[in-house]
Amino acid sequence: MDAEQIEAGRQRWQQRYDAARKRDADFTTLSGEEVDPVYGPPPGQDVEGFERIGWPGEYPYTRGLHPTGYRGRAWTIRQFAGFGNAEQTNERYRMILEAGGGGLSVAFDMPTLMGYDSDDARSLGEVGHCGVAIDSAADMEVLFRGIPLGEVTTSMTISGPAVPVFCMYLVAAERQGVDPAVLNGTLQTDIFKEYIAQKEWLFAPEPHLRLIGDLMEHCAAGIPAYKPLSVSGYHIREAGATAAQELAYTLADGLAYVELGLSRGLDVDVFAPGLSFFFDAHLDFFEEIAKFRAARRIWARWMRDHFGAKTEKAQWLRFHTQTAGVSLTAQQPYNNVVRTAVEALSAVLGGTNSLHTNALDETLALPSEQAAEIALRTQQVIMEETGVTNVADPLGGSWYVEALTDRIEAQVEAVFRQILDKGGAEHPIGPMTSGILRGIEEGWFTGEIAEAAFRYQQGVEKGDKRVVGVNCHPRSVTPELEILRVSHEVEREQVRVLRERKARRDESAVRAGLDGMLAAARSGANMIEPMLRAVRAEATLGEICHALREEWGTYRENASF
Repeated sequence: MDAEQIEAGRQRWQQRYDAARKRDADFTTLSGEEVDPVYGPPPGQDVEGFERIGWPGEYPYTRGLHPTGYRGRAWTIRQFAGFGNAEQTNERYRMILEAGGGGLSVAFDMPTLMGYDSDDARSLGEVGHCGVAIDSAADMEVLFRGIPLGEVTTSMTISGPAVPVFCMYLVAAERQGVDPAVLNGTLQTDIFKEYIAQKEWLFAPEPHLRLIGDLMEHCAAGIPAYKPLSVSGYHIREAGATAAQELAYTLADGLAYVELGLSRGLDVDVFAPGLSFFFDAHLDFFEEIAKFRAARRIWARWMRDHFGAKTEKAQWLRFHTQTAGVSLTAQQPYNNVVRTAVEALSAVLGGTNSLHTNALDETLALPSEQAAEIALRTQQVIMEETGVTNVADPLGGSWYVEALTDRIEAQVEAVFRQILDKGGAEHPIGPMTSGILRGIEEGWFTGEIAEAAFRYQQGVEKGDKRVVGVNCHPRSVTPELEILRVSHEVEREQVRVLRERKARRDESAVRAGLDGMLAAARSGANMIEPMLRAVRAEATLGEICHALREEWGTYRENASF
């Protein structure tokens, strides 16, 4: 790009920056020196390929979605939490918000993630242990008691039963007197990543896509700020994928969901802003920064050039980041504070929109209150003390970072071609969907991730990949940690309350709600409103999911070795 074009872009950026709202904050260095809100090539200098880097707030958004960077708005501190019952988790949420957290992120226990009630025999010993137990709308009401849902953004990490759980969230908002139209947050409805990596699904892919499409329609029509589909790369990376694989598989999944929206007749400029992404921030500092920058550029190009998105918001890739749980070690656990801080800083320098920082004890148990506070303070130190919010994309133009960004982009596009080639016969939703479904059926994604994980583990065992406290510097004076233990009394109490609730409710209203939901499933009608009627009658998550399993069957993946 020649110097004249670069200068024209700088002027466009300046106009947008001047017109934008900025935070009331001190944007000087620790020494009191003024810094510019963005940096670029010196005036008069030609820069080959600068159109791929550009200016913050301009296509292709490599340098961020907004001309102000974090001067306009800092990232949302969104701490992931959930354990025991709804009342216990509500207390933790209040602590997070009072300590300065900006949003909530709900962790559910394994029975909830798999669509089982707490009194199901398959739930024995698991209730409340890896997240909060939610059986019905009454639990969701307690979970957010005293927390105004119209004012707090809420993320929910759940995929298989995401739609009925979201219906419970809507009913909890109704019971607070909150208009659902003002709700804001994200729902991790992404089912493809379950077949690819996490392995928590209820049915075969097609019924899950049916439910996701229904939810997209419902939110596009009446809950405009809420993002009903958070596409997750986090679990793909935690399963052992490389940075490029994480990005490629996640963005491909996102493109398939765009095909799903279009197949429903939705306007891409209306529904695409309701998509968000969830990435892992791992330990290779610069690679992670490059990954986030490449993600925005790839997504914007595909949305504009392949799907005809015309508005900025439809081209934007918004993403939440969580630091890498898989990078934490049980050995010398206080080292995890350092790992988390480095990972969090890479997410910030990559332009994340919201961030969760893991706690030092999460390899051993759910976070203790003290560990959760340290994790929260890690973000606040980065935000308030380091100066990283002063400049938009401060590493933009770095030869190393730009080369890594280009390399990851090329690797992602190569994987896209592999997925599209797998598609073969045209799927009614679209070619990317076809390729992903074929890759799931063949076990291709699982195999590719397993191979990457094996290569990394070989490196650790040979000592080529060094992990402090594990294969190098093993001596330590660290005492044993006091960890959070969830009492089995929580399960007994949850089951008791659930059974009392079932005994008090109107069984005919529950049956009518479930029958209406199944009628919609058979007719092809949108299932959200009938499901809401069942939820309002206190139909449980297990009852809803059991009825749908009976209707659609279950799914078992093909074995691969």
